[in-house]
Amino acid sequence: MVIMAGMAEHERKIVIEFCHLLEKSKQLFNGLRDLPQYGHKQWQAYFGRTFDIYTKLWKFQQQHRQVLDTKYGLKRWQIGEIASKIGQLYYHYYLRTSETNYLNEAYSFYAAIRGRAYYSRASKEDRSDLMVKKLRYYARFIVVCLLLKKMKLVRDLVMELDKQIVDYTSTYEPDDQLEWSLVLEEIKSFVKADGVVSVLHADSNTIVLSHRLSPLTTPPVEKSPMMNLTLQEILIIGNCNDQVKFSELTMDMFRMLQTLEREPQDDFNHIYDASPAPGRVPLDKGYSLPGGGKGMYPLVSSCQENGDRPIKRENPHKYLLYKPTFSQVMVFLASGFKELPPSGALMLYISADGCFSAMKHPEDMGYDLGGVLTSSKKELDHPNKKAIQLKEMHCLYPGDLYPFTRKPFFIIVDSDNSFVFQHVPRYFGQPLVILMSPQDIPAAFQDHQHNGSLFTLFLHSPLTAFCFICNILSIPIHLWERCQSFIDRFVTEASRLFTRCRIDASYLQFFGDDFLRLLLLRYVFCDVVLHLHRSFKMEIIQCVIGSESRDGLLLFSGRQFRPRCQPPLPDGDLLDHPALQHLVLDLASHLDVRGHFMDTNEMD
Repeated sequence: MVIMAGMAEHERKIVIEFCHLLEKSKQLFNGLRDLPQYGHKQWQAYFGRTFDIYTKLWKFQQQHRQVLDTKYGLKRWQIGEIASKIGQLYYHYYLRTSETNYLNEAYSFYAAIRGRAYYSRASKEDRSDLMVKKLRYYARFIVVCLLLKKMKLVRDLVMELDKQIVDYTSTYEPDDQLEWSLVLEEIKSFVKADGVVSVLHADSNTIVLSHRLSPLTTPPVEKSPMMNLTLQEILIIGNCNDQVKFSELTMDMFRMLQTLEREPQDDFNHIYDASPAPGRVPLDKGYSLPGGGKGMYPLVSSCQENGDRPIKRENPHKYLLYKPTFSQVMVFLASGFKELPPSGALMLYISADGCFSAMKHPEDMGYDLGGVLTSSKKELDHPNKKAIQLKEMHCLYPGDLYPFTRKPFFIIVDSDNSFVFQHVPRYFGQPLVILMSPQDIPAAFQDHQHNGSLFTLFLHSPLTAFCFICNILSIPIHLWERCQSFIDRFVTEASRLFTRCRIDASYLQFFGDDFLRLLLLRYVFCDVVLHLHRSFKMEIIQCVIGSESRDGLLLFSGRQFRPRCQPPLPDGDLLDHPALQHLVLDLASHLDVRGHFMDTNEMD
């Protein structure tokens, strides 16, 4: 409680105004959780007001720090708490807009908290709730650093968090001790899984590479009038129970969301793998929130005040759903569908465990073959469930997607039951493309599924996936860069073939969008590589030798190791094209792993 007695009038006014701004900011911040997560317009005005009040609060405490220190008793952890909430604001604005500029703003505030040690005395306050706030700050900072690929800093923060958890649990013996231990283990497992292949500098230190879209990785294309669609709305769903995850992001979700973002082109993008440099602490240099009281669009407003052109949206808008219920999936899909502008395309990416059907004679291809589980939530069992054959509530069936094919729809399904989605019809004549992961992988790679799906890895970083299936776990940077040139040549040639072969018009309509073109060409690379790789053939041969089953069934089983797409892509003119196969074999030779691959004359 602040004692007003003995204060001068101007000091009293300062303290009262600060208390008002602080209370108002807390109310607005707490109200953010009640805003709808979907849609574009429902939440923007509220975010604007919240940014507004935090701008005033931050500037006010800077301008009147001496009075607030002596008369209000403002502590450093309280300044840190305000800065932490501003960082959270920017992070959540990034999640709602998909613009990485806001992610960088969140990083600036979180890094400044650490650089100025605002929470350094929180443990001396003898309040467990302050320690929890400090631990949550660390967890949030780690998420932001992971998304920005600042892995050196992530490792430093993990060590600091480990020490803070030990301090917290030994001092207070809290009830949430186990929960924080699990959080720490999740982070460590996630970081380890993300480094599936290490790219090494000359001094053997690991180099952290970003796999966001950049001018260097955007595949070339000869544009045609048919290529008229742009990716605007994306729904990313994750529900693989045995896959590493952290903060409601599975490894597959983490990789895919980066694949669908452009590389941020900001001033401090170059400090990717470094801790914040000394002296570069924005909060101590008069750093204030963009927006200047304008609200609505923080960074855009800031540009407009300086007479610059507003920032245009660089990335398609994304929704991230971890283990959503069926109703949540439908609401978010419907929202993305509604928000599509003319010539916009909707994309669904789902990485989930299969939901299999026991029906022997399926009649409805949309529902009788099963689908993918979006959530592990269990509904109350119906007393006669077996008798009336109730279907799984939180399974996404192919038939559930039919209504959304009224607009251009691009679907990626990464699951052990992915192939059931190849039967989605085009009732409305709109462009529709479905990419489906292999349903099985050879036994040699199954133990690694915990670290993320192989198919999604191919879509995220083709060279990483190629090295992984050839048992290359580390590679020097000079060799990586030379091998990347083979990938670039493959993508260029595949793009040329794509536009010249006889192909369903849906592909060409999507092909003008940089992100969708990249995914399609990486899909082709994945298919060609797995078709040539011996490990994805060997088990078929072993089955033929050691089985009494008919060959036809065994050949189908082998086909489970390759991805599928709908509509089918042409084999001879594209997927089995000699030029693409030779580029893959040349890459294998360059990496000295040619023995992992079959010769083209061995192909069936």
